[in-house]
Amino acid sequence: MEDFDFVVIGGGSGGVRAARIAASFGAKVALVESGRLGGTCVNVGCVPKKLMVYGASFAERFHEARGFGWTFDSAPRFDWATLVDAREKDIRRLNGIYEKLLLDAGVTIVDGFGVFEEPRVVRVGERRLRGEHVLIATGGRSRIPPIPGAELGGSSDEFFALRELPKRVVVAGGGYIGVELASVFRALGSEVHVVHRNPELLNAFDHDVRRFFAEQLELHGITLHLGHTIERLDRDGASVVATLDDGTKLAADLQLAAVGRVPNTAKLGLEEVGVKTGRDGAVLVDDTFATSQQNVWALGDCIGRVQLTPVALAEGMALARRLFGGQPDASVDYDLVPTAVFATPEVATVGLTEEAAWHRGERPKIFRSTFRPMKHTLSGLPYRMMMKLVVCEVTDRVLGVHVVGPDAGEIVQGFAVALRAGATKAQLDATIGIHPTAAEELVTMRTPVPSMHV
Repeated sequence: MEDFDFVVIGGGSGGVRAARIAASFGAKVALVESGRLGGTCVNVGCVPKKLMVYGASFAERFHEARGFGWTFDSAPRFDWATLVDAREKDIRRLNGIYEKLLLDAGVTIVDGFGVFEEPRVVRVGERRLRGEHVLIATGGRSRIPPIPGAELGGSSDEFFALRELPKRVVVAGGGYIGVELASVFRALGSEVHVVHRNPELLNAFDHDVRRFFAEQLELHGITLHLGHTIERLDRDGASVVATLDDGTKLAADLQLAAVGRVPNTAKLGLEEVGVKTGRDGAVLVDDTFATSQQNVWALGDCIGRVQLTPVALAEGMALARRLFGGQPDASVDYDLVPTAVFATPEVATVGLTEEAAWHRGERPKIFRSTFRPMKHTLSGLPYRMMMKLVVCEVTDRVLGVHVVGPDAGEIVQGFAVALRAGATKAQLDATIGIHPTAAEELVTMRTPVPSMHV
């Protein structure tokens, strides 16, 4: 038996942050991980996805360049394997950085799959680790749809293992991951169909965002099958055929499921030691991340709350400060969490949607603008941007900011600070814009438009 102050199961964003900060406070820490350090975000999520998005974006830029006087002696050529190899090299670099951060902080890294033997004892192979506190930070995994032939398709994890660019792709799911991967394939020349069970994409986003985004996706050449589901997959020679609920058949080289993620808590022995779980195996925790077992904690994607890397980092920081840093009130504020979808076009948002504002009892004033980005006046491309503000009619406080278009995430990150500081519409109006930029539109909109409830 090896004794520690803190045993962390999971080397993703939340687990690494909690382990490292706890060690910096003097705790004796062990971190258990059976895969590559960095978790989903570094290995099969945010980082490699964004690199693929960057790679795919050059296709449109080459096309835009012609309107600005650039000519090419031959058509640009793209090699998928070159991009993948460069991406994997960078991921290995990040894996090494994570390892160095942990070792420099004094964390003991235990390679293997951790299983609870007792509430505060974790077995990893032949090793037994006992912790004064134990943290479950095992993240999530792709949900596999329970349909006949599901094994013929892949998930977002398999996307990162592809060695060739498929010519025809069907994506099941119109959330973050589905539309991002669909955009990458389409930009690189694949024929792409997206099948989504709801009548609109990006379910939790503002209704204007959802509709405008779908229009722009279609302009980019993606075929949408909204309000439909895939009922089965079948092999037909070299193709895999998806049969939709209305009988439509879509043959493709790749059938990709992006229908959500589930907590990665199977085979940890949670039930045997009395750690309660809920829907899809999510570990049940209170506001302090405490589970049903004393001194056993859980955070990040495995608790099924806000499944975003920066949120897991904040949760890991708060828990380490509370347990080992003498800060018993350390907590995470889930209000005003900004988020972005790195599709084409990009989507970013912070604060309330128009629907949520009404549901909360606000009387929102709505400011909305759609326009052609300046770049496209010469590129000749038909794409447009949309920006929207949700403002409290009574207090004038800005409740939500929504952007669809190039660099949406970069724009909204700054406005997230403004909303956190309590910015009002009058303060936005008094702010001088940077001209010519797209972002200045958010400080120059003056005339409200009818709200969905008016």
